[in-house]
Amino acid sequence: MGFKYSYNTIVYTGEDYLTQASRVSKFGYDAIELVGEPDWYNFKEVNKINADKGIKVSSICSIFMEGRDLVHSEKSEREKAINYCKQIADMTAEVAADTFIVAPSPVGKMHPLASEEDERKWAIENIQTVGEYADKNGVNISIEPWNRYETYFFNRLEQAVSILDELDLKNAGIHGDTFHMSIDEKNISEAYRQTGSKLNHTHMADSNRAAPGQGHTDFLPILQTLKDINFSGYLTMELIPA
Repeated sequence: MGFKYSYNTIVYTGEDYLTQASRVSKFGYDAIELVGEPDWYNFKEVNKINADKGIKVSSICSIFMEGRDLVHSEKSEREKAINYCKQIADMTAEVAADTFIVAPSPVGKMHPLASEEDERKWAIENIQTVGEYADKNGVNISIEPWNRYETYFFNRLEQAVSILDELDLKNAGIHGDTFHMSIDEKNISEAYRQTGSKLNHTHMADSNRAAPGQGHTDFLPILQTLKDINFSGYLTMELIPA
């Protein structure tokens, strides 16, 4: 079975959705990944345009920024992040997508506000809560590590797996982004191989966040590994700049 391809439209922020969907469809993608900002979209319009263009929504790229922190030291802040994730779960279901991304701590937060033990406990508790809510909506979650320059919390797939293994969820998996992995994994292919069937979503980008082939990453062994582990999710391009 061949790979399924999707395109993350975050780089086209501010552009009307018809233009985005038309472009993605024109270039032969199977699906489109939406930005995790529900207020940006009219879901009925999205569904109609996608039907007209012959594509679907693969996934939602949730945006974890300040105010969306599942491991914050303040309970009220953690609750805000849980509520955001629930909104994204609803959005995922509304556009008939499969998966949305979950990151425990927001991008740019470089230091903990509580002990490592407390933050890990909150991560597990709150991702469990989010995952259970997502399951009721019939959608999956994908836990994403980011590179060391964007977060301190975790940076490698094996660290995300250690969180996943403590969850009691059947609809959760691991997200592997080759850009982040090019910084913090010793070997991208081996990291994917070790994650195996727990890998349920990917972002493809070269070492400079440009299109594959425009940087230093060798994608041939990466793609072979994804075939070897029978990865059935989407290869989603998350490229900057357009």
